Amino acid sequence: MPKSIYCLFIYCLFFSGVSVAQGDLNTHELFNETSLLKHIQALSSDAFEGRRTNTEGAIKAKKYIINQFNALHVLPLVKDYNQNFTFINKRNYYKATNVLGIIKGSESSNKYIVLSAHYDHEGVQHDTIYNGADDNASGISALFSFAEYFIKNPPKHSVILAAFDAEELGLQGSKYFVNNPIVSKKDIILNINMDMISRSEKDELFVVGTAKNKQLKYIVSNIEESKKIKLLTGHEGYDGLENWTYASDHANFYKKDIPFLYFGVEDHKDYHEPTDDYENIKPEFYINAVKTIISVFEKIDNSKF
Repeated sequence: MPKSIYCLFIYCLFFSGVSVAQGDLNTHELFNETSLLKHIQALSSDAFEGRRTNTEGAIKAKKYIINQFNALHVLPLVKDYNQNFTFINKRNYYKATNVLGIIKGSESSNKYIVLSAHYDHEGVQHDTIYNGADDNASGISALFSFAEYFIKNPPKHSVILAAFDAEELGLQGSKYFVNNPIVSKKDIILNINMDMISRSEKDELFVVGTAKNKQLKYIVSNIEESKKIKLLTGHEGYDGLENWTYASDHANFYKKDIPFLYFGVEDHKDYHEPTDDYENIKPEFYINAVKTIISVFEKIDNSKF
């Protein structure tokens, strides 16, 4: 449909409070694959104006996330899900909001795994919208799929679903989260961070964070091989590849000595370009990437981590 009509559709869908994740899940699916794609398409549409921190587009994205958390029975970790904060970046003053939900653990409710993704992007530059489909509407939409999965597969550990703001402005959302803890740092056993997971020409998904953690290395190395996706370790400064230890929000957990796993793909030609649109993601790869990350989560959740 024409872009203007599509944007109006997304806007109306959002403000009507209708969730695109309300349909019953197929019992053979880990999550609703169609909803996963609808969410990334919606969040990377022009209606959200690139989701730049401290803009109307970011406020719309925040409300969209809260709407989905509500629909998927994710409880608020803080009042109304909103962890508000301010910061200064390059002499500019910003107001920002992390959106935080929680799924209570069935066996270990006082130990937490933080599943995170940032929802902000580059906004509008020179009258051009940077929609950020892969970076990082893909990670946020994956959070919704995790929430769907938990409806029928309750986690043993409590899970904090964290949609961080202001990652593009210096990892500010995750920095505020770890410096202003809502739960004790010692009770967070792991951060799983997802940032850019929806496209790869080589069908490669990298996982960072195993080099210095033998237990995580063992778990990841024993994930069942998939013919549709290659789960690779690396990018930790030991293999000649670019070091991604500080590449996204997991860095602030690492600085607090909290173990982490970061899932992401190699940079592509549309990285931080206005062409990072829904039309350029790889749907089959994306679906399989989310399934793979869930498989890793399952192993960790069922282990004595």
